[in-house]
Amino acid sequence: MTSYSYAKVDRHDHVTVITLNRPEVLNALHGPANRELDGIFRLFAEDPDQWVAIVTGAGDRAFCAGYALKSVADAGVELPPGGFAGITARFDMVKPVIAAVNGFAFGGGFETALACDIIVASDDAQFALPEPRVGLAAMAGGLLRLPRAIGEKRAMEIILTCRRVSAEEGRALGFVADVVPRERLMERAMEIAASICQASPAAIRASKEVAGRLAADEPLSRAYVLQNEAPAVAAMLVSPDLMEGPLAFSEKRTPRWSGR
Repeated sequence: MTSYSYAKVDRHDHVTVITLNRPEVLNALHGPANRELDGIFRLFAEDPDQWVAIVTGAGDRAFCAGYALKSVADAGVELPPGGFAGITARFDMVKPVIAAVNGFAFGGGFETALACDIIVASDDAQFALPEPRVGLAAMAGGLLRLPRAIGEKRAMEIILTCRRVSAEEGRALGFVADVVPRERLMERAMEIAASICQASPAAIRASKEVAGRLAADEPLSRAYVLQNEAPAVAAMLVSPDLMEGPLAFSEKRTPRWSGR
């Protein structure tokens, strides 16, 4: 198994668990950590045996406190092609990614969670985009994704006041899928991942690409046409799993997905 300096990577069958591992600074990330995570997500995307990723934070205080401000003061903001945490600018990621948010998700940490497909939060989790209070703006996607997730006016109040949002409020607003006690957080995230893995990986990737990208970016009439041209949809139509699903159903057995 590859050893990393700023993250831990564990694989459980078809699920990759990525743990941001800088608990001494509330898992705040700097240039080297972002580059390392960019490589981790690239390997996950390229591995046909890994179908779902879960991102969480080490320690008992934070998911991620954002970009390490001391590093910004010393070296400026350094982001790899995949963006903050290697994920916020990875728009070609068609595999599902779950954020298991334990504690603070501030700045880039909140942006990392918003870049994931599903957010599960511990009951003590808090979210915020406080960048303006230190002279910055949430330019790793937070200013774009939060309004799309909860609506412009509600997002503006959170963005402009820089206030903290609790896990329960996040669920009420709609960007958090589930809130659980901290001790159940990873168990719940793994339950969701396992449920996703019951379906055809090719069909899941096609569903994510259409629902996550086309539905958000295109008018309905155009998206309806373009969905047939989406790369993940084309891949699904030539996947051996396209025949395996109906065959397994007719034979009354569990499908044996190839993942390809």
